[in-house]
Amino acid sequence: MKFVFSSKKRDETIRLGEKLGNCLKKGDIVTLTGDLGAGKTTLVSGIARSLKIKEEIISPTFNILKCYFKAKVPLYHIDAYRLEEANKDIGLEEYIEGNGIAVIEWPIYIKELLSVKHLEIKIINKGANKREITLIAPNKYYESIVRSILK
Repeated sequence: MKFVFSSKKRDETIRLGEKLGNCLKKGDIVTLTGDLGAGKTTLVSGIARSLKIKEEIISPTFNILKCYFKAKVPLYHIDAYRLEEANKDIGLEEYIEGNGIAVIEWPIYIKELLSVKHLEIKIINKGANKREITLIAPNKYYESIVRSILK
């Protein structure tokens, strides 16, 4: 199942993330693709808000992984951008398949670690604050999440 959402404002992208976060549970995996500045971290901010995370959400580009444990469900925010040509054996598997929600930016650089089905989100920057956000659900479980968001 594929659904395309148009966001005209930053707040709409955050709200979509919030709706998504309200449907996610432990063990879920979401991948985010899009150019630099497309709004991937903005969407993660909405997910974090739904999980009652009080910390500011910033891209973990230089850290690769940011963990948010003070939440309804732990959130593991991974940015694999810097792993393009690096050693990928750094223990990310325990977070991706861990006891929280894994949200992965630039998943192409760690695709060998993504053996399980996951919700794929593609964000295209259409200028100013406009975004085209495509959600791709690979199975009935993630389809039900996408349908819940659309209600």
